Amino acid sequence: MSSSGPSSGAQLLVSPTDDLGKILTALHGVPLCGEMDVMGKDAVDIAASVQVAALALKHRRNKNGSQRIALFVGSPLQCADRRAFVKAGKQLKKNNVFIDVICMGELEENEPKLRELVDAANGATAAAGEDGAAVERTCHLITIPAGVLPSDVLITSPILSGGGGGGAG
Repeated sequence: MSSSGPSSGAQLLVSPTDDLGKILTALHGVPLCGEMDVMGKDAVDIAASVQVAALALKHRRNKNGSQRIALFVGSPLQCADRRAFVKAGKQLKKNNVFIDVICMGELEENEPKLRELVDAANGATAAAGEDGAAVERTCHLITIPAGVLPSDVLITSPILSGGGGGGAG
């Protein structure tokens, strides 16, 4: 899945597959983009990309296992609408799709906006259970500060360690 510009929108590059070669080939063809459009919009529409990814997961061949989206954000989200993020997160929760957001680079600007997406996808029950005890979160926001290898942060994160139904194994 790629969302590499306002003119192309979100597009599915390869269907969900276990073939690592197909995934790497598709990733090789993704152009680098991230500048703002002249009309004051971000180059990438995160909310639309998440909705297209959820639709692709809904129509996958192998229906076994949970539906999970991994979203990597490395560009500033200056013009992103928080309401669109919350709406997309609630839609993911409604459709039982989990999301893991990996934020690199523009942490101060992006983290609050992406936190709202993840919190909406987790729902209000993720903050506290009925008896006030904490409930395990199924969606995660991982921030990678400058100067740190992403692999070092991700290997210890709940995404890879299996916390909340992550892809361990």
